Amino acid sequence: MRPYSAAAGWREEPRYPDPLIEILDPRFERYRIFSAAVERLWTGCRWAEGPVWFGDGRYLLWSDIPNNRILKWEEETGRVSLWRRPTDFANGHTRDLQGRLVTCEHGGRRVTRTEYDGSVTVLADNWQGKRLNSPNDVVVKSDGSIWFTDPLFGILGDYEGHRAESETPMAVYRLDGATGDMRIVADDIAGPNGLCFSPDESILYIVESRGEPTRKILAYDVGGDGALSGRRVAIDAGPGGTPDGMRVDIDGNLWCGWGMGSPELDGVMVFAPDGAPIGRIALPERCANVCFGGHKRNRLFMAASRSLYALYVNTQGAHHV
Repeated sequence: MRPYSAAAGWREEPRYPDPLIEILDPRFERYRIFSAAVERLWTGCRWAEGPVWFGDGRYLLWSDIPNNRILKWEEETGRVSLWRRPTDFANGHTRDLQGRLVTCEHGGRRVTRTEYDGSVTVLADNWQGKRLNSPNDVVVKSDGSIWFTDPLFGILGDYEGHRAESETPMAVYRLDGATGDMRIVADDIAGPNGLCFSPDESILYIVESRGEPTRKILAYDVGGDGALSGRRVAIDAGPGGTPDGMRVDIDGNLWCGWGMGSPELDGVMVFAPDGAPIGRIALPERCANVCFGGHKRNRLFMAASRSLYALYVNTQGAHHV
C-alpha cells in the first residue's frame, strides 16, 4: 500500500484559506487556521470507519469494514499498511485507560480488547445469554467504563458483517472496566450509532440514526452511578442530514461525520454546545467518523467512504477521546 498522492486524483493544491472549511457562525472563526487545508492522506477503502489515534506510536488506525481489515497510517512517513486482517468486520475503536485498543466487531457481534502482546480478549458478546446485534461505536470514560452502541446494521446483510436475526433490542451499554459487569443504559433510541461524552463527562451524546422524521443527536445527563437521564434532542439533523460518528473538543463543540443524501451535505459538521451549527468541512465523500490526534491533539482525522482525510484545527480533542 502507498500513501495518497496527487496522481490518484481529487483536487489541485488549495488556496488559503481553504474554501472547504466553511464558517457558518462567527464562533467558528477561532477554530480555523488560515494556512491549514484539508488533506487526503490515503484512498482505497470500501467503507472507512472508526479512526483512533495512538500518540505513543505516532500512528492512526482505522477500519475498512467491507474489506475486513484495519489499516495503519504513520505520521512520520505517511506510509499506510495493513495492521490486521481479518478483523471480524471491525467498526468503531477507542483506547482504554491503559492504552489498549477497544474494538466493536460486526462479524463477531462483540466488543474486544487487543492486549499488549497482540492477543484479543472478548469484553462483551451477549446480553443475558442472547447475542448482541453488531456493536458499532465505543468510548471509554475516565473511570475506565466502556460505553458502546449496538444497532442492527452489521446483521442486515453480508457486506459489513453476517446476515442474521436480531436476538436483543438495539441499545446502548455500559461495561464496568474493573468488574466486567454490563448493563443497558438506553434502549429508547432508533438506531444508536456514534457516541461521545462532553469534556466534563456530565453529558453523553448519542446519534439516533433511524430517527423519524429526521435523524437526531440526543443528549443525556450522566449520573454518578452511570445512569442516564434527561433525554433530549441536542441537534436535529434536518432533511437529509445524516450524523454518524462524532467527537468533542475541549470547548465542548461536537465534530460530527455527516452526509449521504446529496453532495453538499458530505463532510463534517461542527456544532457549538448549544446545538447551533457553527462550521462545516466539505469533503468529496460522506464522512463516517472522526477523531482528534497528532502531537497536540489538534489534528482532525476523518474516515470518509473510500478515503482518510486530515485537517489541523485551532482546538484540541478532549482527553477522553
